[in-house]
Amino acid sequence: MTDSLGEKDKTPRTARGERTRRALLSAAAEEFGEKGFHEGSISGITRRAGCALGSFYTYFDSKDDIFRALVADMSGQVRDYVGPRIAQARDGIDAERLGLLSFLEFARSHKEIYRIIDEAEFVDQAAYRTHYESTASRILVRLREAAARGEVSGEPDEIHAWAIMGMNVFLGLRFGVWDDSRPVQEVAAIANALIERGIGSGGRDGNPDTA
Repeated sequence: MTDSLGEKDKTPRTARGERTRRALLSAAAEEFGEKGFHEGSISGITRRAGCALGSFYTYFDSKDDIFRALVADMSGQVRDYVGPRIAQARDGIDAERLGLLSFLEFARSHKEIYRIIDEAEFVDQAAYRTHYESTASRILVRLREAAARGEVSGEPDEIHAWAIMGMNVFLGLRFGVWDDSRPVQEVAAIANALIERGIGSGGRDGNPDTA
């Protein structure tokens, strides 16, 4: 089957096919996480997945293609892991605490994500930007919903969302990948105090002239 551009649609159509594709993506995460994009290989991916080389080309066109799919997949995994935990939040400020806490948990069990996402900046700029832009967009939606409920002060801006995301990214690197000995609850609580005092309804109004 081909798509509207005349290209073959490689979406799995059976549960077995989806399992094979998932095995290839998981193997690609290991391969690229360990060796990097340029040193990683299709043969290394298929060997880790326990698949024949032909199975790879059933679902992906090239190493670039599976890398692009992997970046989108890992971004989706973060979203799907964090989302249900944020849904349990007491309010908008607590949602950001739970967001960071669950991201730290995810990073500790998927440490390869940093190398893969970082390399995407040079391998696939579009996938790299999409990962961060979609993450910031979700944060901004949460902040604006919290503002509508009176849980944060002022009017949340895109800058707030990117600032929170930037903090989470580097805390994930420091306390998720480089050193995972500190309790994630402690890290998230300290970081969340900064948010609460900065944009919480009980903190300052966010106007630099009043600092």
